[in-house]
Amino acid sequence: MAVADRDGWRAFGYGGLSPLSGRANQVVPGPFAPLIRPRVEGMHAPFVGVTTDGTVRRGLRSLDATVKVDTAPIADAALTFLGALSAEQRSKACLAMDAPEWRAWTNVHVAFWRHGVLLDDLPPATRDLALGVLRATLSARGYDYALGIMELNELVAQLKDDHDSYGQWLYFLSINGDPGSGEPWGWQIDGHHLCIATVVFDGRIVTTPTFMGSEPRSIGDRSWFDLEEEAGLLLMRSLTDEQRTTAIIHSSITKADMSDPELQNPFDGRQVGGMGNDNRVVPYQGLVASDLSDAQRRLLLDVARAYTGWNADDHAAASTREIESHLDETWFSWYGGYGATDAFYYRVHSPVTLIEFDHHDGVVFDNIDPSRHHIHMLVRTPNGGDYGRDLLAEHHQHFDHTGGKHVARS
Repeated sequence: MAVADRDGWRAFGYGGLSPLSGRANQVVPGPFAPLIRPRVEGMHAPFVGVTTDGTVRRGLRSLDATVKVDTAPIADAALTFLGALSAEQRSKACLAMDAPEWRAWTNVHVAFWRHGVLLDDLPPATRDLALGVLRATLSARGYDYALGIMELNELVAQLKDDHDSYGQWLYFLSINGDPGSGEPWGWQIDGHHLCIATVVFDGRIVTTPTFMGSEPRSIGDRSWFDLEEEAGLLLMRSLTDEQRTTAIIHSSITKADMSDPELQNPFDGRQVGGMGNDNRVVPYQGLVASDLSDAQRRLLLDVARAYTGWNADDHAAASTREIESHLDETWFSWYGGYGATDAFYYRVHSPVTLIEFDHHDGVVFDNIDPSRHHIHMLVRTPNGGDYGRDLLAEHHQHFDHTGGKHVARS
């Protein structure tokens, strides 16, 4: 990619979110203009978290109840990556732990705002060190998904002959805080169909919000995201007719059958937790797990494991246990059909997780209705848990970080 094109990516800011280059904001493409301002306002609003009624439910997660895992490999990978950067590159990659850029992520291909160092700017060896941060945090499957998303983004660039909007390395990595200080820190990757916010402290890891998706979802005989799709279908097909009637909110997600513009959003489709929606009020809907059989409850947990399994094993196990502890309060809802080729959306929602799977309509391709060729998947931690905010608040109640010192409060 030409340097001028890369600078165009960096320069695109909007609504008070500064462009990375410091140059004037560019014009928002016409179809997106009316959709952007509410997202920017959401990013600037004081953080509350996703709730069911606007009120954060307290006491759901605590440091005492959160299992510690080994986070040293993640810190080592981040420090090795930073050590390979030039001073200019580090100035782009490094952000404060409390930087507002945490919340300025977008899954769409248009670069409304980006932050961090652009992987396309890095030589292959340094780029691999950047990917090492992902390898240290994610499971083998999660890492394969991330690389697959990037590879598929390159395929789109070739198919559309558009290397300004798409490409394998048009992703930005930032490091928040100091991975070597013993203080809370984190990293974030931001780009088309791949956005992961990771906070690391006190032997804990939080990886929400996480967005993964792709259009298309396969190259040759390689396909991604089958597990998440099939897990939802298995649970849906296990339901009785009466249960299914309760779980299904809409029987079709085609444009003709679903006229509500809120459910045909060009950014999010049916998803409620997308970019700029950190404080979204999302009431429970569908079928509650307490009304499921034991076998169906196991299938519901399998759906959750498909997503917690994006993370390394110890972290995935801890996240799954947390979801399981609130299983009776977990709701499952469905939009669309559940046949062999039907497009659909499903949601798993509890006090401690919001999981959304959506078949999206065409953006790269010209299908006007959702299809299984375009997938969006999103995971959030409701009630203030995104970006590790709830656990970080508890951490700061116990430790004083003034003056760069990590001192227990008396």
